Amino acid sequence: MSRRVGDEEEESYRPPKLPKTLHEKDSAKRLVVVLEGASLESVKVGKSYQLLNSSDHASIIRKQNRDSKNIRPDITHQCLLMLLDSPLNKAGLLQVYIHTARNVLIEVHPQTRIPRVFSRFCGLMVQLLHDLSISAKGSPLKLLKVIKNPITDHLPTGCHKICTSYSSKKLVRLRKFAEERAPDKPICFIVGAVAHGAVEPEWADDAVAVSGYAMSAAGVCAKLTDAFEEVWGVH
Repeated sequence: MSRRVGDEEEESYRPPKLPKTLHEKDSAKRLVVVLEGASLESVKVGKSYQLLNSSDHASIIRKQNRDSKNIRPDITHQCLLMLLDSPLNKAGLLQVYIHTARNVLIEVHPQTRIPRVFSRFCGLMVQLLHDLSISAKGSPLKLLKVIKNPITDHLPTGCHKICTSYSSKKLVRLRKFAEERAPDKPICFIVGAVAHGAVEPEWADDAVAVSGYAMSAAGVCAKLTDAFEEVWGVH
């Protein structure tokens, strides 16, 4: 049976006000978050496909001679819940992309409701990876879709692209940084959806640390949305 986003229990909220024209899309203020290095890949188990993860597929990962610490789709799940639940997203000021470790680029529509239960999220991602898109329940609207690389082709023209990295020597206070760099224009932050190590894509313009402490990817996402909600007056 086909699974669609929206099978979860509905939450009532005002749909995001999305930019309507190309010019508005490029110039309107918004936060773009790219979840980089996400571990999202399907594996055949018996007659069905499952989302590869370190908890359920330890033997498969060992046979492939891979490090189970890097097979963590739950990190992407946590980040998506944090981002899409945020008031910033509900105000239409957030756009999320996922770039997987296997070089699959996914666009996440702001109205997407990610399943809260991890097993349902896994099933949804497997369907997306095989069908290349997921539609809203009872609607042709594509809430999740695989799009063509590179990510830079989909970002607002001229927006600053910043990688978040604990190892960066440039420690910033996000609210002040947001006020200075993006008071009324789009800006892109790259967050590593990984358990260990840093992601440093070549297309990033800069790298900053958002805390003096190591943080989870979901924690970084929360700090980003909180900072821009304050600067852009979203309550």
